Amino acid sequence: MTPPLLQVGLRQKAVYIPAAAWAGSQPGPPPTLPDATAVLVANLAKLGYGVSEPLLRALERTTPDFQVQLLDVVREVMGVKKNWTPLVKAWDTPTGESRLDHVLTFFANLFQAKGTQLPCGHVIPPDTFPLARYNGCPFCGTPFEFAAIEHTGQGSKLKVLDLWTDADVANLLRDLLASKTALDATQVDSLRRLLAELPLPTEVPIAMKETRLAVVDAYVELNQPDQAQALLSTPTDILRYLWYKKTGFAQLVEPKVIRRRQQKNTRNIVWSVDRNAQAQAQTQAQARADLNLKYSRREAAMVAGWLNALPQSPAQLGEIMHPKRGMWVRFIRALRLAEYSKRPALGKLRETLDVFYNQTYEVWQGRVNHFRLRLDADHTFALLQQRPGLFARSLFANMLWFGAEPTVAAFAKVLDKVPARLVFTLAMYAEDYFNPGNKRTVKPLGGGSKQVKANQLLKNYSPEQLQAMQAAVVNLCMLAMEQRFAALPTEHRTMYIDPALFKIPVAIGDRSDTVQDLPAALMGTRFAVEGEAVRLFMQWGVGLSAQHLDMDLSCTIAYATKTDHCSFSQLVTTGCKHSGDVQYVPDQIGTAEYIELDLAALQQAQAQSVTFTCNAYTAGALSPNLTVGWMSSQHPMRIANSGVAYDPSCVQHQVRVTQGLSKGLVFGVLDVAQREIIWLEMPFQGQRVQNLNVASVQTLLRKLESKLTIGQLLRVKAQAQHLELVNIPEADEAYTVAWAQNTAAVTQLLVD
Repeated sequence: MTPPLLQVGLRQKAVYIPAAAWAGSQPGPPPTLPDATAVLVANLAKLGYGVSEPLLRALERTTPDFQVQLLDVVREVMGVKKNWTPLVKAWDTPTGESRLDHVLTFFANLFQAKGTQLPCGHVIPPDTFPLARYNGCPFCGTPFEFAAIEHTGQGSKLKVLDLWTDADVANLLRDLLASKTALDATQVDSLRRLLAELPLPTEVPIAMKETRLAVVDAYVELNQPDQAQALLSTPTDILRYLWYKKTGFAQLVEPKVIRRRQQKNTRNIVWSVDRNAQAQAQTQAQARADLNLKYSRREAAMVAGWLNALPQSPAQLGEIMHPKRGMWVRFIRALRLAEYSKRPALGKLRETLDVFYNQTYEVWQGRVNHFRLRLDADHTFALLQQRPGLFARSLFANMLWFGAEPTVAAFAKVLDKVPARLVFTLAMYAEDYFNPGNKRTVKPLGGGSKQVKANQLLKNYSPEQLQAMQAAVVNLCMLAMEQRFAALPTEHRTMYIDPALFKIPVAIGDRSDTVQDLPAALMGTRFAVEGEAVRLFMQWGVGLSAQHLDMDLSCTIAYATKTDHCSFSQLVTTGCKHSGDVQYVPDQIGTAEYIELDLAALQQAQAQSVTFTCNAYTAGALSPNLTVGWMSSQHPMRIANSGVAYDPSCVQHQVRVTQGLSKGLVFGVLDVAQREIIWLEMPFQGQRVQNLNVASVQTLLRKLESKLTIGQLLRVKAQAQHLELVNIPEADEAYTVAWAQNTAAVTQLLVD
């Protein structure tokens, strides 16, 4: 048994037990629960996990080594071995520190005044900070004292784990490969782990180009480039794979975008060692070095063979390469393709490079723009019909440019060739797009979320015309999906839809870039608050040497006419308490910050929402091993005298930052009135919570609320196939929350 499959199983609320973990060749059920298994179950309960009856019976027959390994993996996922000690002891009682304390301490150190000297070298003058209340320096945020987790098992709900079989593991791999939407970071990580342990299923069609990257990489690692060739249909696929291997980005984020974001991340609002010219120069030099391209002879020959074997003509290849011409020039030089093209077997590559460098090809998008600017609808639509996916993505803008009726009529002719995910996307976002008073939230490749104004052409149409456009799109798309469902043969007569599925959005767009090691949730999923308090947490710095690495946990409280903040600059405010600002991480074990939210106090103050954020105050992006989340429990959650407030059994949701360019991240919003937490992920630029545009969060929430839910999608399916909806799970087709946890399987409802 290997930990990768154990971690993948936990994300599915399951435990996989391989044949090697069974104690004996044909074990029978033991007469009583073995002591080792009882201890395992008790320890899992302290961490917030329970086991189902089938899993318990299976664990009774496993080896002690496997049980130890399972517990170790759960402890690793829940971060038990990390340091969770904050700066302030018993921080639920405020220390009373003020800005005056920081000012007096600054001058005391500047003029070498008398006071208590701390291990970091700072002198704390008398009658300022109450030093007995701190685990470190209150002035510079350097921790000195560390404590273990004291309180476990306070959670009011256990995450019940089921038994995972070989068939379940194989099915998850097939579902991920066949997913009809782009995989998020968690799914990509699971796919990599599965491909490292299981043979590649050759019979599964891979729907998404981003998914193919992991499979191509697996073939390359096995030294089977010819097998990978079948998954590479265009030069863009090859470029995407090469960039994915270099940067880890599944999308083509251009080098200039990465460098620009890295340069912005080095800027600081105050002068510090992070901002001096030498530090900036080193950061920029390292960024350039990280993007330098260097390939071996074997890699260069492999890529040359891939390009030479593509089915398109040299002119078509040149046109496809044109939009990323700058990147292709760099890769052609780094891979020495001009040298390899001289080989007799690579004649097509030689001709392609000649066409590409001399630009003797016609660009399809250029012809579209030519006819569009001349208001030539017939030629524009004829070109767009050649590429239905691009027609779908530009449908709204073309409706405003050419008029709704001719545009919809032309689009209807190729609607059956448009992927279902795009069809549903059009139906979901039509209302938002055709509202001239709405701003839209967009996320450029490699950038943070931004608000864009409504299309200016909306002003040329009356409200009645815009409403008719919206209705035309929705009716056309929903009719098309009903026809696709109706074309599927079925012998079933009844369908059960779990009511919770009407609150879970379909995984279309807004893919998450963070990894969820707990049971994964889609953006927009709502978590009910289980008690009177919500405790935010952030842990970072594990595995790093002791250094200045200042990550900040904060929140924004929105009222009807104002906003308030709880952060390092304001540790206590209405309904919120902060555990103190840690600015340095200790060696290897990391450090933590918390914020406690009092729902009763927030409701009494008539707060509307609380937005959870984290920021990198230090130069650079968010720490690549940073974990954020929140805890909730029906029972009061205690805080140790040392200040440690983390209890793994109370963790409701958490995410792990693996890589990226984000300076700040929104990771949830508390709806105070509804007592629900909405999980979302919205990167933004800025060192502090004050840099967050609250209106952007509301725009994103409105966008998520407009998304089709799984329950609504299933209702469309039932209507199209004339299935009777029943209220009991014992139906011909039963769709439960457990089924919906495998979001890749849910995408199979998107019938193409």
